[in-house]
Amino acid sequence: MYKKRHTQTVEKLSGAYEKELVQRITRNLLDVQILRLVRMQPMWGYMIKKQAETRFDVKLRHGALYPLLNSLEKNSFLTREEQPKGGRTRKVYKITSKGEQYLEAYEHVLKEQLNRKDVKSTHQSSRVVSS
Repeated sequence: MYKKRHTQTVEKLSGAYEKELVQRITRNLLDVQILRLVRMQPMWGYMIKKQAETRFDVKLRHGALYPLLNSLEKNSFLTREEQPKGGRTRKVYKITSKGEQYLEAYEHVLKEQLNRKDVKSTHQSSRVVSS
């Protein structure tokens, strides 16, 4: 019974930590998360906002999103195509090859950091051995 309760508690904590970590990553690397969304399919600003809120459980203000989209476009990570939609013009963002390369570099660095042996801890190496 203890082991089952312990496992359930660990799973519950892991879920809570996972949610918090996803939110922190999204807030700190919002440009990367937006590029990841737009890589899946071209999107307009409101769609990006809604997808980010749904997938990453963060509130994204227009005042943060649109300057970031402009910056990503200025740095050639995204392109923007204006499409007429119901009497208005919708700005649809697409990832560029430079944006793809940036994401590939991000993924490479992330994998490298996760696999670094100098920062991995093992239970055996962290225990104090008494003689």
